[in-house]
Amino acid sequence: MSQPYRIQDDIRLPGFTGPVHRPGEPGYDTGRRALNPALDPRPAVVAEAYGVSDLRSALLAARAHGVPFAVQATGHGTHVACDGGVLVKTAPMASVLVDPVRRIAKVGPGARWSEVLAAAAPFGLAPLCGSSPSVGVVGYTLGGGLGWLGRRHGFAADGVLRAEVLLADGRHVTASPDSHPELFWALRGGGGGFGVVTSLEFRLYPVAEVCSGFAYFPIEAAADTLAAYRTWIEDAPDAISTAVVLRRMPDDEGTPAAVRGRHVVMIKVLHAGPAGEARRLLAPLWRAASAHGGPLLDEVRATTFAASSMGGTPARHLDLFDSVSDQVIGALLRAAERAQTVEVRHWGGALGRPGPDAGPVSRRSTRLSVIVDTVVPGLAEELRPYANGGSFLNFMADTSRTAAAYAEGDYERLRRVKRAYDQNGFFRIGHVTR
Repeated sequence: MSQPYRIQDDIRLPGFTGPVHRPGEPGYDTGRRALNPALDPRPAVVAEAYGVSDLRSALLAARAHGVPFAVQATGHGTHVACDGGVLVKTAPMASVLVDPVRRIAKVGPGARWSEVLAAAAPFGLAPLCGSSPSVGVVGYTLGGGLGWLGRRHGFAADGVLRAEVLLADGRHVTASPDSHPELFWALRGGGGGFGVVTSLEFRLYPVAEVCSGFAYFPIEAAADTLAAYRTWIEDAPDAISTAVVLRRMPDDEGTPAAVRGRHVVMIKVLHAGPAGEARRLLAPLWRAASAHGGPLLDEVRATTFAASSMGGTPARHLDLFDSVSDQVIGALLRAAERAQTVEVRHWGGALGRPGPDAGPVSRRSTRLSVIVDTVVPGLAEELRPYANGGSFLNFMADTSRTAAAYAEGDYERLRRVKRAYDQNGFFRIGHVTR
């Protein structure tokens, strides 16, 4: 197949100690692939980094040859292919250290949330991770990080304490409140376009037991449930995080028989507290969802945070709302007739109460997000008059709209940081400040 670019076959990485894969060699096809099925990346080199010196060698080689450069831990959040460039895999750099006294974790750039959860759980501690334990820690956090403990403790970016960063010129610096403070500010929600984070330190939180899981109701209850949900969230305490999902369940053996192949209303719950308290808080929502019978299946129960598996919805469409009107509910019901999954999720709580030194995570006043896993023609136009116009970096696929994830003043400040630390725009793959 012809390519619209030429892959240089003479790119060498002096001093690189890890495996290096080139087109046609074993390991290349496995290493180049992203999780995004729409991408078919064709980098010139796929290199597996074992340490900071490897990362620096790869970076300097990409600069010397004038080719694109990208770093990938797990492949989540990859929206642009590093065609013809140097793609560095950081999976071998997956160290996780937990200080249970200070309640801090320090991780390498290849660490996944599953590894942090396993290391923190024996001490009754939890990170502000998202829906999937397989996601990489660093990329998720740089994009803001909306997790199921967020209403109680804020965005993952808010808990960052320190980062070690490899800059475009090859310098390796520490970003903290006292060292490169503007870079430190930008990293906490501004994405990965300012340097390669080689280690990240962040807070952990005491969360021993939670009540979490899913409850399923007939799809006929969707309108009543969404109408009740917009009222119910007004008094929901910060300890409880929820979403209402309209979903067509798979018709396979891996799906419980009670909901297999059915179109359902699914209520997702994670309560950082006793199960009895969660049931009391959820009672009004349960009554509305049960108006047409049900629940069909109730899997909400006490468990550990590490054992909670909340699942996520691929964001083919995203809108943020300060309120959900009847018109929005009607549009979502129509979208659910064509989409596999429509998820309405409650924000609020600590997410909307940033500290005085918070990073550029924007639209903190957002009350609800809507994510649809299918492109539904006309839906964006139908919802636009009611949405607040913002977006969220972790959920965005369109890299031409990166600026929409930030308040105007914050984006201008991000541009100043970009000029200071990457004046020539070396980091240009994916969601980067232009």
